Amino acid sequence: MNSIVLSERSGDSEFRPARWLRNHHLQSMLASTAWRRGEVCARAAPLTAAAEELLLDCGDGVRLQCLLSRPPPQRARTPVLLLHGWEGSADSLYVLSLAQRLFAQGFEVARLNLRDHGETHHLNRELFHSCRLPEVVGAVATLQRQHLQGRALQLVGFSLGGNFTLRVAAQARAAELNLAQAIAVSPVLDPGETLLALQRGFPGYELYFVRKWLRSLRKKQLAWPDTYDFRELARMRDLRNMTAGLVRQYTEFASLEDYLNGYAITGARLAPLEVPASILTSLDDPIIPAGGLTRLARPPALSVTLARYGGHCGFFERLRGPTWLERRIVTQLGGDPL
Repeated sequence: MNSIVLSERSGDSEFRPARWLRNHHLQSMLASTAWRRGEVCARAAPLTAAAEELLLDCGDGVRLQCLLSRPPPQRARTPVLLLHGWEGSADSLYVLSLAQRLFAQGFEVARLNLRDHGETHHLNRELFHSCRLPEVVGAVATLQRQHLQGRALQLVGFSLGGNFTLRVAAQARAAELNLAQAIAVSPVLDPGETLLALQRGFPGYELYFVRKWLRSLRKKQLAWPDTYDFRELARMRDLRNMTAGLVRQYTEFASLEDYLNGYAITGARLAPLEVPASILTSLDDPIIPAGGLTRLARPPALSVTLARYGGHCGFFERLRGPTWLERRIVTQLGGDPL
């Protein structure tokens, strides 16, 4: 941990939650807790009312759903694409909340649903897995080419979406993507470590993801009944065994470890990165062990802000109003201070 430096910047760049808000589980749960839904959805009504559904051709017959909101009138701001976390969606509260704050300032905001997330299980026969990077690169390319007139695009991703964001940015030159910058919030660094943290940490986290994943798999089975039967898998109730079973049956990977290594961003994975990219994460994240930061390639384009507090995708200074994370991201993307 010696090479990880805590953020000691002054002003809005330093996250200083109230003492009673410093618990990392509380911070993590606040990002998606249901009590925020009414307020966030009401505030995001202009964004969702303006959203146009796009089915993006990602190549190889793959289609991904994207919701693009264009504010009237448009300002000269660089458009933003938001990527949710695993078993989240384009309508996750943390996505909607940030999206509306950007939309209100005149940004064009796109919210992409990864394969089998949201209500998109019917679009593609094959199952989602976290190594399906080419289709996300394809979605970004199609969005730019067909709907943004080739303009530069800014990427923001959360958790697994942050992991995808950094991998897409690292491929920008090879894929001929026009990216202005990329921001990854609490990104998955080493998936093997994250899986262990989910299993060995607070029991509620594994149960939460198992339930959401099973709900998603049931939707997939309903959409493709001749292809899938997850009844045996549903009896496992264990993330490691469930993941290993799906990897063995539905992917080309030889083992669970091969699959997990396939989307790790540790080691040399980010070495080709040329797009300005930022990681915003916390030392007390209960899901993403911060030790993985020491094993990242550190190209000049990459900066890391490691806050002492914040949990997983939390960063709440108070219960009402914009979070520290939202204020930080909006200004970094070129918006006005919140």
